[in-house]
Amino acid sequence: MGKPTGFIEYLRELPVDRPPLERVGDWNEFHHHMEQKKLRAQGARCMDCGIPFCHTGKLISGMASGCPIHNLIPEWNDLVYRGLWREALARLHKTNNFPEFTGRVCPAPCEGSCTLGIINPPVTIKISSVASSKRGGTKAGCCRSRPRCAPAKRSQSSVPARRAFPPPRSSTRPAIG
Repeated sequence: MGKPTGFIEYLRELPVDRPPLERVGDWNEFHHHMEQKKLRAQGARCMDCGIPFCHTGKLISGMASGCPIHNLIPEWNDLVYRGLWREALARLHKTNNFPEFTGRVCPAPCEGSCTLGIINPPVTIKISSVASSKRGGTKAGCCRSRPRCAPAKRSQSSVPARRAFPPPRSSTRPAIG
């Protein structure tokens, strides 16, 4: 996975934040996007630890540890390192239906569970998720919104739809017997 010495050769980098006064004027992302070379270097930092706690998704003493949706992070970081953006997106889609926005709102408990974090700053995972969904999907044209089925035809009836569940039982209801 990644580059065996990547965690030694490359430092952890995060994207630069846009200034707050600039951000309040629009709804764009508040991080500048990292260039592909830097993203691949961050993917190279994944060290094939052999015990990837980053994708286990468990609660330990009430705190989140690892990816709660069990993303296959080491395999996916390897694909990012090799620049295989479509394959990285396909790997993300195996466990995550919507990486385009979950990567943006996730608090990244996987980074706190990274084994590398014991001796060095952990692997930068969250930015690679957003980048692979953007580069592998939107920019490459393989991730377009597609309707799953044709929309249902509306009825002209003014009768409200019947409830699909029975009314709650009350204790005053007479017993049948």
